[in-house]
Amino acid sequence: MIQTIVGLCLGSILLALGFPAEAQQPTKMARIGYLRAGDQVSMTYRTEAFRQGLKELGYIEGKNIVIEYRFAEARERLPELARELVGLKVDIIFAGGAPAVEAAKNATLTIPIVTSSDDPVGRGLVAGLPRPGGKVTGLTNLTHELVGKRLELLKEVIPGLSRVAVLFSLPSPGYDPIGMREAKVAAQSLGVQLQVPEIKNRDDLEPAFAALKRDRGQALFMVRSPVVNDQLRRIVNLAAESRLPAIYDDKRFPQLGGLMSYGTDLADVDRRAAIYIDKILKGAKPADLPIERPTKFELVINLKTAKALELKIPAHLLMEADGVIE
Repeated sequence: MIQTIVGLCLGSILLALGFPAEAQQPTKMARIGYLRAGDQVSMTYRTEAFRQGLKELGYIEGKNIVIEYRFAEARERLPELARELVGLKVDIIFAGGAPAVEAAKNATLTIPIVTSSDDPVGRGLVAGLPRPGGKVTGLTNLTHELVGKRLELLKEVIPGLSRVAVLFSLPSPGYDPIGMREAKVAAQSLGVQLQVPEIKNRDDLEPAFAALKRDRGQALFMVRSPVVNDQLRRIVNLAAESRLPAIYDDKRFPQLGGLMSYGTDLADVDRRAAIYIDKILKGAKPADLPIERPTKFELVINLKTAKALELKIPAHLLMEADGVIE
């Protein structure tokens, strides 16, 4: 009886102090590795989306989660940065883009990897979308699979289109130019000739546009690749100066003055990656989590730019557009 009373009193005291009667174990703070190619500033919009996704699920940096950020302005540094994250004994690695996933996979045999990348099956990163197998799961953004659709849209705006310049930087080691392969297939089916200026680094952008203007390029579309990914405003300005109608894969381009864009909301894909982080932290195995494919694609048109280029956007495209900038 005395023991019972003592136990009840102790329990009451613990509850009064805000502690449960059971012995308290310190909650482990989850540590997430964040690995991406590109410079940190240009990727801010995607990093913030990732943080927002975690916040929506109750994860607050410094409170119950730590994020170790690593950005590789030169892709060659990805393996080194991946090894750094493994050395920090992170619980999960978020790898933005296929090269980052490849680097992370090579750096660890055990740490789960969540990806936001293009064509993970075709690149051999996972066994399949429904059951990825192994330690990699996440989302595909379909960036390169939509190349053909972008070229179709460009031809609708410019019916007599016969020559299109491709803004694409030549591959760095370990980079697979799948987007260029898609572009060639689409161009052949649409009867369009591709012009591919040589771009190896940022200093090649101005000469490339000068060459396109000299060769009377009719239009431009961008294939996501090193160098061009991070040069939004510069590319938009160069296209305007060269009077080249252009379509992009990211809505930030028309927001800055580019003609139009069609593609997945890349920031939203990164936001949704947090769902996979949450599931894995709660015990799910990456091998059992299906890769998510986006189902919504955004068409954004800058009507002001179209007028400046003396282009008439078909009425049906304006009606279908998710955003029209006037």
